Amino acid sequence: MVVFWFLLIAMVAVVAAVTLAVVGGGAQGGLGEAAPDRLYDPLPADRPASRADVEALRLAVCVRGYRMNDVDDVLDRLGAELAERDARIAELESALAGAHAAAMGAPGLVEGGPAGPSGERPAQGEAPASGDEEEGKTAR
Repeated sequence: MVVFWFLLIAMVAVVAAVTLAVVGGGAQGGLGEAAPDRLYDPLPADRPASRADVEALRLAVCVRGYRMNDVDDVLDRLGAELAERDARIAELESALAGAHAAAMGAPGLVEGGPAGPSGERPAQGEAPASGDEEEGKTAR
């Protein structure tokens, strides 16, 4: 019977010690705040994301996988940057094509030149078609 009371008192003492350690008894103040497993600033806001930024990106994991909001934010940001880069590339390519055509003196790009207003060149030996000839054909 003495052994029973000794084990009971020992068990209560252990439970009390663990409870005080977790709740915050003593001078140490208990357990500190746990850092949330969240992604605060996944990509740099002051510049476009680079390949190194994307490779270094680590998304927070939750019970069912990655946090959907974090993944959506990253994908939206990358999609917007890709669209912006695609538009800039198209703009630069068209400016380069225009500068190249102006430098080469391409008459086909000039309105009303040998290529005509539609940009199509007539076949060899063929005169350019005009609206006046067709009106004359229908009037005959």
